[in-house]
Amino acid sequence: MKYESKPQTSSILPVPRTKEEAKRFYDQISRFYDYLTGKFEREYAEKALDLLSIEKGEAVLEIGFGTGHCLRRIAECIGQMGKAYGIDISSGMLEVTKKRLEKAGLTNRVELCCGDAVSLPYSDCIFDIVFMSFTLELFDTPEIPKVLYEIKRVLKPGGRLGVASMSKEDGESILLRLYEWIHMKWPKYVDCRPIYLEQSLENVGYEIKDKEKFRFFGLPGDTIIGLKRDLGPEPVEERLSVKPILNAGRPAS
Repeated sequence: MKYESKPQTSSILPVPRTKEEAKRFYDQISRFYDYLTGKFEREYAEKALDLLSIEKGEAVLEIGFGTGHCLRRIAECIGQMGKAYGIDISSGMLEVTKKRLEKAGLTNRVELCCGDAVSLPYSDCIFDIVFMSFTLELFDTPEIPKVLYEIKRVLKPGGRLGVASMSKEDGESILLRLYEWIHMKWPKYVDCRPIYLEQSLENVGYEIKDKEKFRFFGLPGDTIIGLKRDLGPEPVEERLSVKPILNAGRPAS
């Protein structure tokens, strides 16, 4: 099945830093992340969790769990009969999160993994919910549909995906252009950039259940809840021939 892209007037910027550079950067700032942007991001991540309405007994995966605040709340919501999982590229973030969960007495409900969401180390159709906040926009443009297909693979039919992300859906603004200029000048340190979140989910077949807009330091953002359509396994050829979202390539040198 093919999914048509909505026409847009501008492209998503590339992410020129490597995965190893990203890992080193987040390892270095893991102990201080909450004092940088973590506490500001948490407000919008918490609202996304509210929209997901996590229930006791559910299996929930968080991608890019950072310092573990949302993963702790997820573990509290699922109760004794549920199970929470977290995957993050940074071993430093994993250690910070592990200590947070130990302090809360929740380690028995959570399984942590250091890895890349482009290839999730989980079986098909095992999660009721997958959640990610300010993480999808860290992946380079060609990887975004790959991550979303991987999430579809591990979600149960009818499962919920919750994403909070910087967004370009509302078009350009002076502040947005300034932020993108900073991203292009210092991409190793300002690696987030706005993406077309709703379009990205629709392109790989998610049904949009809910959507809320927010402002993050004046920049536009979206929180979207998508449902995995109960259409059976995604054909291999469909996963391998994902459509690019506008200009997915890097600028010519």
